[in-house]
Amino acid sequence: MEVINPQTETYLREDKQLLVITHLSQLLTYITGFGGLLVPLILWIINKDKVKGMDHHGKEIVNFQLSLILYFIICIPLILFFGLGILGFIFLGIISLILPIINGIRASNLENPNYLFTIRFF
Repeated sequence: MEVINPQTETYLREDKQLLVITHLSQLLTYITGFGGLLVPLILWIINKDKVKGMDHHGKEIVNFQLSLILYFIICIPLILFFGLGILGFIFLGIISLILPIINGIRASNLENPNYLFTIRFF
C-alpha cells in the first residue's frame, strides 16, 4: 500500500515576500531586543508546510540566530583576555545586521540563503 502525501512540494505556494520578511524580521533585535529569534521561528513553524522553500530558509535563520547567541555568550568571558570579547561583540553586531539583509535579497531572487559562521543545529 502506497501512502500519498498531499503536502508535497508541488502543492506548496511560492511566496517570496514571506521569505524576505522572515529574513528581515531578524532585524527586530535592534528595535525590541528579543524579536530576532522569536518572529522568524514563529513564521517558520507556521508556514514550513505551506510555502515553498520556507523549511530550508527557516532552518538557516534559526541556526544563524542560535549560533549568534552562542557566540555572544562565548564573547563574554573573552572580554577579560585583552578585550577580545569587545571585538567579538562588534564583529557579531555587524554580521547580524548585514547578513539578514543580504539573504533577504537572495530570498527575493529565489536563491538559497548563506549565513557565515553558522552551526547546523537543525
